[in-house]
Amino acid sequence: MSNLGSFLSLSRRLSRMVGTVVVLALAVSVLTLVTAGAAHAQSFQLVHTFSGPDGARPTAGLTIDASGKLYGTVRTGHSGSNWGGAFQMRTHNGNWLFNTLYIFDGQISARVVFGPEGLLYGDSPNNIAGLPYGYLFSLRPGINACTTALCSWNETTIYGFTGGADGGTPRYGDLIFDTSGNMYGTASVGGDSNGNGVVFEATRSGQNWTEQPIYTFGGSPDGSHPFNGLVFDNAGNLYGTTTAGGASGNGTVFELAPAGGGWSEQIIYNFTGGSDGGFPVAGLIFDSAGNLYGATATGGSGGGGTVFELTPSGSSWNFNLLQSFTGAAQCGPWASLNFDSQGNLWGTTLCDGANADGNVFELTPAGGGNWTYASVYDFTGGNDGSQPYAKPVFDASGNLYGTASIAGEHNAGTVWEITNP
Repeated sequence: MSNLGSFLSLSRRLSRMVGTVVVLALAVSVLTLVTAGAAHAQSFQLVHTFSGPDGARPTAGLTIDASGKLYGTVRTGHSGSNWGGAFQMRTHNGNWLFNTLYIFDGQISARVVFGPEGLLYGDSPNNIAGLPYGYLFSLRPGINACTTALCSWNETTIYGFTGGADGGTPRYGDLIFDTSGNMYGTASVGGDSNGNGVVFEATRSGQNWTEQPIYTFGGSPDGSHPFNGLVFDNAGNLYGTTTAGGASGNGTVFELAPAGGGWSEQIIYNFTGGSDGGFPVAGLIFDSAGNLYGATATGGSGGGGTVFELTPSGSSWNFNLLQSFTGAAQCGPWASLNFDSQGNLWGTTLCDGANADGNVFELTPAGGGNWTYASVYDFTGGNDGSQPYAKPVFDASGNLYGTASIAGEHNAGTVWEITNP
């Protein structure tokens, strides 16, 4: 629980930093034009700088559709309402156009993802209007065709968490869907009487959704407080992380396998908080061989978190340490990693890097199970932004996109691109 307490303390400090955002008194159009710079090898450039009225603190990452449009969320902002929002960015004549799709009545920490029927789905950890434990939502374009970039979408609240047996306060994880269109995610609290969190499934019947927990965490030895999302393997098993609990209280990696109409949980790794790391906020990804990759925000030989690999070996998994960061505790990666087309791993740290403002890094296979680490970009805390919570994503051309949650010209965060990384 010390990790969780430290996280809450860090969150309060970050919130106070975001509170310094200056809210402009002038009426500002939600359409913003940002000039896109010329592409060249490993070129960092800003795609959008948030000002407050258009949102602030983009803690979540981006989703890219087939046409190259970017979709994202901001946690707060919007002319002083302190409400989160969803936005879209698209290019036009070499420029990026910014459009607010919807302003919520709560904060948004996770990104929106595409689900059934091409709708965007996401979750909120809280709601000002009567849902303090958060909710699930969908977004769809308006009925009338959009003739300009200024086009709002319609929101539908599909489930409101109670904080009880159904869970509550979903954090940073993506929602995922099975082949039948059922939705899966995690809620960081609720479940049992100790509030250790749940894994949930939401199923749709017509226009209605029904949520049910498929696993309730007990703290020890099975883990507690999952902050990120889930991944499926090819057999339909679910995998995820808990930030706390487990054998030593430093978090776990777990598997949920369908069993007799329900789900059976197995812990495949318990973090010790030592050289292997601890407080795994980040989620997991698979490679083509069925190996799992993830990260921790603290621990490791440098104290600033780790990147790890778990390889299946019969009925167990072998842990391999790929990288240890040297920043302060909880400054390591808070988001899932991502593979590029060459099999290199990419990620971000929250407040590691040369300037302690976070960085974008690459891990390249070097043979013999070894990986070579490179910091591709170190944030300065200036106009480029600071504290990138979210994972970077690639477009079809291999350009890398992400967000920085604070700093920027108006101390409200940025959207950035690294071309040809």
